[in-house]
Amino acid sequence: MKNKTKKLVTAGILCSLAYAAAALGRVPLVLFLKYDPKDVVIAIGGLLFGPLTASAIALTVSLAEMFTISENGILGCFMNVVSSCSFACTAALIHQKRRTFAGAAAGLLCGWGCMVAVMLLWNYLVAPVYMGCPRESVVKLLLPAFLPFNLIKGGLNAAITMLVYRPVVRSAGVIFRDIPRN
Repeated sequence: MKNKTKKLVTAGILCSLAYAAAALGRVPLVLFLKYDPKDVVIAIGGLLFGPLTASAIALTVSLAEMFTISENGILGCFMNVVSSCSFACTAALIHQKRRTFAGAAAGLLCGWGCMVAVMLLWNYLVAPVYMGCPRESVVKLLLPAFLPFNLIKGGLNAAITMLVYRPVVRSAGVIFRDIPRN
């Protein structure tokens, strides 16, 4: 029971950190697209506790953003959840199979690729509604705008997560005896 409480408290702290990263770390890149490092925190939660925890953190933070700092409403919330989950849950799922530094690296690279592919599809489907323009206009933006944005976003998130992975896992291994230290 103690570890469940620790996990819940840690997930809550990660939600707070991810929200702070989203609120304070927003950097406009292209069109209405802004980079924020919240997916780093969500991915760390996923690497520590698995894809369900990553999805719970992503949903919680996206809902909090929608009601406070986002101008994008329910569509923005949906796109945030899809983007964060495609990155962090993919990384966590692969890392679950191989709980090592190499497994985390492979998971983050796959998460990066998955997020890019998934977001190109969802931008194709949702951006015309959000932007209020014909789908043909969005198609023209997929390669010059949406693809580079998602490549940069995923690459930064994967790289930063890899930088903080070992210290976080070592610290968590002290708190949670069942998390292997790498």
